[in-house]
Amino acid sequence: MPSTTTDTATGPSPAPVGRRARKKAATRQAIADAALHLFLERGYDEVGIREIADAADVSTTTLFKHFPVKEALVFDEDSDQETRLLAAVRERPKGQSIPAALREHALTTRLAAADSDAGFTAFTNLVASTPALRDYAQNMWLRHTAALAQAIAEESGLAAGDPICAALAHFALETPRAAYAHDNPRKAITRAFDLLEHGWSALTQIKA
Repeated sequence: MPSTTTDTATGPSPAPVGRRARKKAATRQAIADAALHLFLERGYDEVGIREIADAADVSTTTLFKHFPVKEALVFDEDSDQETRLLAAVRERPKGQSIPAALREHALTTRLAAADSDAGFTAFTNLVASTPALRDYAQNMWLRHTAALAQAIAEESGLAAGDPICAALAHFALETPRAAYAHDNPRKAITRAFDLLEHGWSALTQIKA
């Protein structure tokens, strides 16, 4: 999946990565790059697993060691996506509400902006036009619901098991998929998050 963020943070240098780990990461990236290139060129349903393996110069066995299902080839940054999702809440600007932070995350990572680079736009169009990828992407995002709910609770000073935290997390992750069907997905996402914003404010004031 094309990266849409730039990490400018400074801090301790990461521990050196061993040669074996570097080779494994390079193989995984080569497979993902080959798959995305073929999918964008010919369409997801028109490309077979063996074709991808041949293009990446690996065996199908090696391919499946890195990507257990075909859909996963398109979403090779699943763990990184959760990290950025939680950071959107924990590192939001002072004074910004949690729903507003999640709205900005949805607009910038799950919907191609008008000024996005061509690669990201092509990627999001591929996902939006392929039912299998849309479903896989949504299930991928919903896997992060529990972690997001915990982050929301921590940032709000609410109990970890508070149902309103789980509800906000679920709706925030579900909203972009519902917006895809609209003529103006960006407007649909914004309107949906306006509803979440008002409801969240009312509920947290009551809790306080």
